[in-house]
Amino acid sequence: MEFLSLRTSDEIAYVTLENPQVFNTLTFQLIEELDGCLKEIAAKREVKVVVIEGSQRVFSAGHSLKEIEARTENEVLALFQRCQLLMRTMRDIPQLVMAKVQSAAVAAGCQLVAACDLAIASDQAKFSTPGINSGLFCSTPAVFLSRNVGRKKAVEMLFTGNFISAEEALQEGLVNKVVPVASLDEETEKFAKNITKQSLNIIELGKRQFYQQLQMEDFQALNYSTEVISLNTKHPDAREGISSFFEKRTPVWN
Repeated sequence: MEFLSLRTSDEIAYVTLENPQVFNTLTFQLIEELDGCLKEIAAKREVKVVVIEGSQRVFSAGHSLKEIEARTENEVLALFQRCQLLMRTMRDIPQLVMAKVQSAAVAAGCQLVAACDLAIASDQAKFSTPGINSGLFCSTPAVFLSRNVGRKKAVEMLFTGNFISAEEALQEGLVNKVVPVASLDEETEKFAKNITKQSLNIIELGKRQFYQQLQMEDFQALNYSTEVISLNTKHPDAREGISSFFEKRTPVWN
């Protein structure tokens, strides 16, 4: 991989965007590399959490305006469709995906954070969707942004292009935690380990159930979830988890 690096530790995969010369912009090649990396992680099933991180200077500045300008209309469409497939991969893999944001996440970089299942940020991080300032409204970032933060805050970010701080992102629901920049690595690992103690099979089941039911009417969602939890009770990891609860021991997952 030319624009990514990957390391694993204690059932956590750390995927680092490695193109700081252009502010980790989501070029076609970087998107393809990230998508392929996530699919490989999913297939191996060796980790339970994937942490996507940028550099000290920037998480990601979003799509490359130079690349967009140089491409034809059909080529630009292919670029955004490729990014859409990446978002789908993030949703479909069994692992939970966590954004680790030390500095700025801009435009599609902010979209990447919003599309993750979880996000942790340093107190120096900031977020914006400033495409409108360049005459290019952040239509695709708006999708996940508006599903994380309230409608009026989303409109404010999309139509002013202004940055919001990490603390404001926390208050609005864009990130889960804000920690001092000096302890970001430690706190990210601690956060991820709250998940790695769980069964990957049940993480996968729960992730699918959570996102499916969000799209349903209340009692349609409850009916679907009733079927899911009923099947879940007979899963080997559920049997093991229940047994370990009564036996007061740590479960051993399949």
